[in-house]
Amino acid sequence: MEFTGLDLNLTWYILIAVLLTGYAILDGFDLGVGALHLLTKTDDERRVMINAIGPVWDGNEVWLVTGGGALFAAFPEVYATVFSGFYSAFMLLLAMLIFRAVAIEFRSKQTMLLWRKTWDIAFSLSSILIALLMGITLGNIIVGLPIDKTGEFTISFLDMLNPYAVLVGITTVALFMMHGAIYVVMKTEGAMQEKIRGWINNSIIFFVICYITTTMATLLYMPHMAQPFKLHPEMFFVALAGMLAIANIPREIHHKREFLAFLSSCASIAALMALFAIGMFPNVVMSSISPDYHLTIYNASSSQKTLAVMLTVAIIGIPFVLAYTISIYWIFRGKVRLDSMSY
Repeated sequence: MEFTGLDLNLTWYILIAVLLTGYAILDGFDLGVGALHLLTKTDDERRVMINAIGPVWDGNEVWLVTGGGALFAAFPEVYATVFSGFYSAFMLLLAMLIFRAVAIEFRSKQTMLLWRKTWDIAFSLSSILIALLMGITLGNIIVGLPIDKTGEFTISFLDMLNPYAVLVGITTVALFMMHGAIYVVMKTEGAMQEKIRGWINNSIIFFVICYITTTMATLLYMPHMAQPFKLHPEMFFVALAGMLAIANIPREIHHKREFLAFLSSCASIAALMALFAIGMFPNVVMSSISPDYHLTIYNASSSQKTLAVMLTVAIIGIPFVLAYTISIYWIFRGKVRLDSMSY
């Protein structure tokens, strides 16, 4: 397949951003449900929380694997630099992903109260830590990494915990908690739905406070993220769309239109990911040592032939991922009801 005249580097940058946005939207509500899990009191309520995501949580993580594979194929230098430099953080992230999966599957294997409480805590804490680590990683990428002329950097886990990165991490947790609360309200009914409906406004307030604080910190201390918007003012519509999507959530919840509220939450996540991608462009990872060492979509990419071949594969493969995702959500649509086959 020929792609004459197409900027393959930019195309892959956008494609990877779309894949990671898909992951943030889909696994975001999984992680949000996990973060809220311990706020429920009874065993049945906690089973409902887990069964709300039970049919889809593992399929949602396919988007993360696909995004990581696309990054490896399109920008191998970025993949090598980031994954080696953040090795300790990514190993902790991987451990939490595994631990969370084990907690979901093992919780229902015994009826003992201590057994279930232990896995409930594991499920909730691992969900919070996953969201926090992802946000901290994004925060450090925004700040810039000490990449040298060889394309390598060394950073300790404690060095990653700078104030701005931690702020982005907390904002990510708050965003996913809001997203997860909306999803559970959409999937439940009766007394539990009304109970969780009351959590949504608190989660929105928590997220908005974090969002405003992070935005102010970004404008004050990370002015390079605003530079593309100054050069192309029309891009401001992305920020405006995100703010309108967030503002529409409580309106839809008030009118008990949970699905529209969930779509607004999805749109807000997509807008935030777009703001990050636009702010970083054309850099994928920036060096805090010298701009000469930035890894961009042009100096850190695979060859044009590789990008073209992989784009052909993506055009063939991504529709299958979309079809699988859509079919699973269609099959398991409707409210959660516990039975003998439930978690």
